[in-house]
Amino acid sequence: MRLGIIGLPQSGKTTIFNALTRGKQPIAASAGRMEIHTAVVDVPDERVDKLSAIFIPRKTIYAKVTYADVAGLEGDKKTEIAGTLLNQLSQMDGFINVVRCFTDENVPHPQGSINPARDLRSMEEEFILNDQIKVERKLTSLKEEKQKGAGRDKAIVERESILFEKLMEVLQQEKPLRDISLSEEEVKIASGFGFLSQKPILVVLNLGEGQAVPEIAYEHKNSRMLPLQGKLEMDIAQLPPQEAEVFLKEYGIEEPSLNRMIRLSYDLLGLQSFFTVGEDEVRAWTVHLGGLAPEAAGVVHTDMQKGFIRAEVITYNDMIALGNMAEVRSHGKLRLEGKTYKVQDGDILNIRFNI
Repeated sequence: MRLGIIGLPQSGKTTIFNALTRGKQPIAASAGRMEIHTAVVDVPDERVDKLSAIFIPRKTIYAKVTYADVAGLEGDKKTEIAGTLLNQLSQMDGFINVVRCFTDENVPHPQGSINPARDLRSMEEEFILNDQIKVERKLTSLKEEKQKGAGRDKAIVERESILFEKLMEVLQQEKPLRDISLSEEEVKIASGFGFLSQKPILVVLNLGEGQAVPEIAYEHKNSRMLPLQGKLEMDIAQLPPQEAEVFLKEYGIEEPSLNRMIRLSYDLLGLQSFFTVGEDEVRAWTVHLGGLAPEAAGVVHTDMQKGFIRAEVITYNDMIALGNMAEVRSHGKLRLEGKTYKVQDGDILNIRFNI
């Protein structure tokens, strides 16, 4: 899972990136310059900690998220995003749009004033414009294909034409493509185009310390909004664990907002965790909601998916309640599931396979 951290210059993207990753990337203006820094972050999950306390494994491994700090966007709805940057953005699974709410005389806003609603709309419009350019080019190509009358099956060309006309209608209304529902076939056709406004997005309102959360309406599908004091969170993240704990207690903070942000971004992409457990390793793995047992097996190892026979399944709650594998078995809480089983969040799986 790869999430791009985007936003206008001076919005605090790198501050959020450093807070998430405990990194120390220099915080400086990079307007007009395409730069991308990436880091892999553990998904906080107390279930992993509790399972590790039961099995006392040699290794404990959490689910992972890759965050990319993306510089180079200007929020200019009149200019097409450059090729290299566009290619990088298209490969992201979703975005975190950092919107500046804080004031700082030493860090002037490129637009001359602080206006979160304007900045949020500006970035949205830039993505919508670029998607519209892609759709226009595709429609032109389809029109030429129809005129030539040769090549692909006419029914396929017609289905694509209907889909891209539908997409164009939405974009011309200045709405992001994530707002519309597509059939499974339409999703498959559109997936190769990397439409930016179709990707899930988490809007982070970057507040100053103690600042009230501004009221901003953002009612779009596959979208969430999270207020966060970026500078404060970065300072906490870069403290040694014991000092960070004292700091949190001092401010009456139960947990860093960043933990919630990581979980929100994980949920936003329609992901869930399942676990494998044992003396060697307790590990969280990632699979899409609705994913079947063979798909989960393939996440662990491709051979497991190819030779999948059955999955031994234990719910997380049963494991915690009963305390060990022997009790789970004696209470009949271990069950066998086949290829059509939909993996549930928190399932503990042991895959039976044969190659």
